[in-house]
Amino acid sequence: MHKQSFSIQQLLLKQIQIPNELLTSYVSLGLNEKEVMLLLQLQRFIQEGIDFPTPDQLSAYVTMKEQECALLLRGLVQKGMLTIVQQEEQGGKLTEAYCLNALWDKLFQPEENTQQNPETSEGTIFILFEQEFGRPLSPFEIETINAWLDQDCIAPALIKAALRESVLMGKLNFKYIDRILREWKKKGIHTVEQARISSKQFHARQNTSGSSGPPEKPRDTSFYYNWLEGED
Repeated sequence: MHKQSFSIQQLLLKQIQIPNELLTSYVSLGLNEKEVMLLLQLQRFIQEGIDFPTPDQLSAYVTMKEQECALLLRGLVQKGMLTIVQQEEQGGKLTEAYCLNALWDKLFQPEENTQQNPETSEGTIFILFEQEFGRPLSPFEIETINAWLDQDCIAPALIKAALRESVLMGKLNFKYIDRILREWKKKGIHTVEQARISSKQFHARQNTSGSSGPPEKPRDTSFYYNWLEGED
């Protein structure tokens, strides 16, 4: 009898908490059963002290292959259900960890606060980048966008503007976009309108000091500023 009681106690200690809201609301959040199971596996790993399980580790406990797990993880980040954060260990070493707080916030925040402007919400940023690049983003690229949002606190609308700038300049790469954002930050530019004004001022100066050839047809230069000019 004592042995059975001990076994039940050990079993209870190994449980994970699953909010009813997750089971009743995951469809309305745009999640499917595979994504929910992966989130639960992440919760279990985190509870056991493994904060950043690899797709290979996750695939050992589900019916999905490593590649599918990796794609689902990327999709969960894009949907704003999962974030990757940095945490400091003993000795000052920085490590990465998955964080499910975004999912819990979506489940438990008041309904009236769940609506976001599709032009500025964080979730659409990843979709826009994939549309422009014409391919899925790599984990490094996803982390770069998350760093702009979370660490640098750059507004999604401004990141979208930098993406559009790089497209129009024909220099579609993350290094160029990062240079744009750093240049804006250095100039104290925090809104799309400020970026547009700065760009127009730059081109006005360029036109004034340009060649004396025949005048060119006017064009909208709002997003044509060459942010790399003058840099190494």
